[in-house]
Amino acid sequence: MKKLKLIDNISGLQLFQLMKPVVFLIISIVFTKSHLTRAEIGQWEMFMFIAGLLTFFWVTGIIQSLLPLYHRNRTFRKIGENGKTKSPEIFNAFLLLCFFSLLFFLLGHSLKNHFSVFHISGNVPFLNTLLLYILLSSPVCLIEYIYLLNNRSYRIFQYGLYTFLAQLVLIIVPILLGKDIIWSVYGLLVITGIRWVWLIILLRRYSEMKVSFEFMKEHLYLGTPLILTSLISGSAQYVDGVIISSVYHDPGMFAWFRYGAKEFPLVLMLANGLSNAMLPEFSTRERMKESLAKIRVKSEKLMHILFPAAILIMLFTRWLYPRMFNPDFQRSADIFLVYSLLIIPRLVFPQTIIIGRKKTHITLIAAIVELSINIPLSLLMIHWGYNLVGVALSTFIVYCIEKIFLASYLWIKMKIRPAEYIPLKVYAIYVFLIGLTFILIDHRVIDIK
Repeated sequence: MKKLKLIDNISGLQLFQLMKPVVFLIISIVFTKSHLTRAEIGQWEMFMFIAGLLTFFWVTGIIQSLLPLYHRNRTFRKIGENGKTKSPEIFNAFLLLCFFSLLFFLLGHSLKNHFSVFHISGNVPFLNTLLLYILLSSPVCLIEYIYLLNNRSYRIFQYGLYTFLAQLVLIIVPILLGKDIIWSVYGLLVITGIRWVWLIILLRRYSEMKVSFEFMKEHLYLGTPLILTSLISGSAQYVDGVIISSVYHDPGMFAWFRYGAKEFPLVLMLANGLSNAMLPEFSTRERMKESLAKIRVKSEKLMHILFPAAILIMLFTRWLYPRMFNPDFQRSADIFLVYSLLIIPRLVFPQTIIIGRKKTHITLIAAIVELSINIPLSLLMIHWGYNLVGVALSTFIVYCIEKIFLASYLWIKMKIRPAEYIPLKVYAIYVFLIGLTFILIDHRVIDIK
């Protein structure tokens, strides 16, 4: 019982989402210290990049729209089934995830002879295996949210600990034994199969296996703007990758960019964990004031932890990169420094309030604005000679513009002032400090090597 008190839904989801980048960071380090060439590492990065590119937007949209609909939807409220312990909402969300997985699997197979990366036709790493991974990996993203919706916070942590440790072993052991990179891909498929078994057990325990096309329609009505929003807004990092691979046609250059284009894992995962865990809190108007105060307090606590940590990491980035990976990845450090600034837009949460209130069309508009700026700005940055760092800088700029747009909507249309959900004084101080740190490092005033 003591363990359950130490971890609530928010911290449980945050810890889970933190494990993934930590595991992949360890994998990256092992790969660079192994017999693998930079081109082979680029193949692995491209495999993961394409898998994410083809799935992240609809998985995010379906999951995020499920959270405010859980026990608060017209379909099952109308027929009086919300009081049941087992949830028909979860099962129907699972069916939607399976449908989209199958759709993209079949679409990929129909177009696989027309795929091209690095400007070489058909040069998609392990294409058939990639399509199988896309088919299997997306529905298992529901597992942690089944636990979240059933207030099994400690189970989220346990599930993540067991499966991510297994994933780490299955991916790096073949490389340590001198095997080719394809064996790590096979390891990824094995852990995905284990997660499928886990998912089926949870569906039998927590979901009512009743197909409801009416609920799916309601789910998609709310989720489609979120899917499009995620496709447009969340695609910024993927747009960066597409631009790099199209302009430079070099898997080694792509590996340089991908190893640098990583947000500080604590920031991305803890911020996303807080945002997703808070979505159900904003689904009812009665708890709005309480929820605004809660997200303000929670975000301030994150700021006191994450801003100092990010500043510390930035100070040692140029020293750390060639030692953590190898000297060939020194250029990635400057890209990581720019991506570290994404903590500034990440730690404000207007999108959480807007999605929780089911105003998903507003996030879609913000995403369109973001993408319309990101692509031309990235290309201009390359033209102006900023190269890989310029692409990263354009991503930071458009993320800030998106958050300003959403915060303005809350203030003007919903009469929710930024001070109600953002600790403005604390935030302003930390933004100044991290901005100053970046300038001093960029101008070599501070240069720890």
